[in-house]
Amino acid sequence: MLAKIFSGATVGLTATLIDVEVDIAEQGLPSFTIVGLPDKAVEESKERVRSAIKNSGADFPINRITVNLAPADIPKMGPAYDLPIALGILIASGQIAPETSDKVFFGELSLDGGLRHTNGVLPMAYLAREKKFKEIYIPKVNQEEASIVPGVRVFAIDSLLSLVRFFNKSIELEPAPKISLKSLLVTSSAEFDFSEVIGQEQAKRAMEIAAAGNHNIFMKGTPGSGKTMLARALPGILPTLTEEEALEVTKIYSITGNLPDSESIITKRPFRSPHHTTSRIGLIGGGGSPMPGEISLAHRGVLFCDEFPEFPRHVLEALRQPMEDSFVTISRAKGSVTYPASFLLVAAANPCPCGYYGDPKRSCTCFPGVISRYQKRISGPILDRIDIHVDVPSVETQKLVDGDKTKREDSKKIQKRVQNARDVQTRRFKLTKIKSNGDMSTRDVKNFCPLTLECKQMLTSAVTSMNLSARSYFKVIKIARTIADIAGEKNISIIHIAEALQYRPKLED
Repeated sequence: MLAKIFSGATVGLTATLIDVEVDIAEQGLPSFTIVGLPDKAVEESKERVRSAIKNSGADFPINRITVNLAPADIPKMGPAYDLPIALGILIASGQIAPETSDKVFFGELSLDGGLRHTNGVLPMAYLAREKKFKEIYIPKVNQEEASIVPGVRVFAIDSLLSLVRFFNKSIELEPAPKISLKSLLVTSSAEFDFSEVIGQEQAKRAMEIAAAGNHNIFMKGTPGSGKTMLARALPGILPTLTEEEALEVTKIYSITGNLPDSESIITKRPFRSPHHTTSRIGLIGGGGSPMPGEISLAHRGVLFCDEFPEFPRHVLEALRQPMEDSFVTISRAKGSVTYPASFLLVAAANPCPCGYYGDPKRSCTCFPGVISRYQKRISGPILDRIDIHVDVPSVETQKLVDGDKTKREDSKKIQKRVQNARDVQTRRFKLTKIKSNGDMSTRDVKNFCPLTLECKQMLTSAVTSMNLSARSYFKVIKIARTIADIAGEKNISIIHIAEALQYRPKLED
């Protein structure tokens, strides 16, 4: 007897419908075969399914069992096919007879028949809605993750036995209640508040601009000047995730299995801080079966690279294309996968190996050649792709002593200005795919950022005196646009251009 169950496979961030066909032949020696490009995890499902069926009180047929995962040319990975395979065997052996043509099944089985947490449930729920399936059956621990998808009934089950009893109408199962994603979204929490940062007013201002327009920022300063503290305080002033952005991020975390146990939906902007020994695959993504790297896990959030020059040169150079395109395409023998990578890069570095080059209090112990080589570890093309460059000098001793007496702005006030500026940008770009000023292309800058004659003259002069590249020229305009948005002004003025020019590096190649 033949049974057909619908499931799905994830390819990148999208899901593809998979037909799980189970045939139990009356003739032939007893065997259990899975075909259709299964990986090791899928092959091992034979043992999980056999034990789960037996421990659920059902009979495992002693016949020739063939399971086909179609289409056969798509690689099948992971344990998510356990549930549809087990269900197919029970139907094909005549133990249950449910109507499954409008249902999708997805989940990993334990040996006792229970259902474990399974990666990729959110893309699967969207697949069910897209293909007009009425119901999706998933592990109970994944309930919240799937319940945010409208238009499809989600049945969260805790075991194979519960599912069998439900189909036999011995128990009742209610669909999971729908969850409003908008109600879950909150401002990202931060390790530090901006009010805790003493001094560094220019750096704080630069951080505010970076957060408001999603501009990459590079901080250079002596050890202990507050670079790491500023970076870790940044999430506290970032704008709230939109529903669309939250879904994008959650899909990535769902596929990779990085969703926190306490929450099934990513409601805050990610903050990723990879160590400088991270490999290129760890940062960009890859592997035999391409998986997202740190830049994709930081999508719509912050990628903080501390000790930026200490990263291997080939790792940093791999950032060029994602910084420009906001996505990364990973090509391997098994196929090509594209992952989103629209992140806010925050890079921090010392001016030299000892860290005190240019410091008025402590003398540098490095030789000139050593300093030059250290600074050249970061290539010109990478620096050119970073919008904001800011020096973070050491804080004066008197400020540290009198720090508590000075009233400083907290993160909540800054976040309100950032949110208002981002709301302005959302309205400006509502008819496009652009999310923020930092995402604008050259053509977009020309369309959305008209300049007065005075502004053009200032920029023309700056191009010559500061040796700005064409990319830097347009980055200055984008930063000026963000500064104007923070100030609540409709047009870019010469004041905004002047401030934007301050955030270019002192010397450019």
